[in-house]
Amino acid sequence: MNLRRTTALLPAVALLLAGCSSEEGPGEVRVQVGGQDVNARAVQGCEDGEEVRYDSTPPVVEVSPDAEITLTVPDSVADRGWGVQVFDDQLQEKLGTVEVPEGEGRFSGINSSDVVPPAFYLLVVEDKGGDCGVWSRAWPIGFIRAGG
Repeated sequence: MNLRRTTALLPAVALLLAGCSSEEGPGEVRVQVGGQDVNARAVQGCEDGEEVRYDSTPPVVEVSPDAEITLTVPDSVADRGWGVQVFDDQLQEKLGTVEVPEGEGRFSGINSSDVVPPAFYLLVVEDKGGDCGVWSRAWPIGFIRAGG
């Protein structure tokens, strides 16, 4: 893993973790790419109608060019609906969104070369609504594309 690129992702992770609670969180998102299989924990969620932040560190995965990325969400998230937001390596600039078909718990429609910068985040976001209104559960996953 290229430490210079990994270090670029760390300030964004620190920003996300500011003010976090130590709660376990609303389940994990499974990320599969190439031979890698990792789990991401939520950084924010909704507990009993309260907006909460969780003490979790997003994984950063090194990927090959043109690798298929598969995301699998908990059943409760699939039932409510979810999508994927694409961000830069600082989680500052939203580069785009990916719609996930309604009711799907697993999505393989993203390729590691779909995103122009070689380091980026995919942010799995549960659809808004429910007890916390516009506040959504969110699971960030960092990616560093080899050779970028």
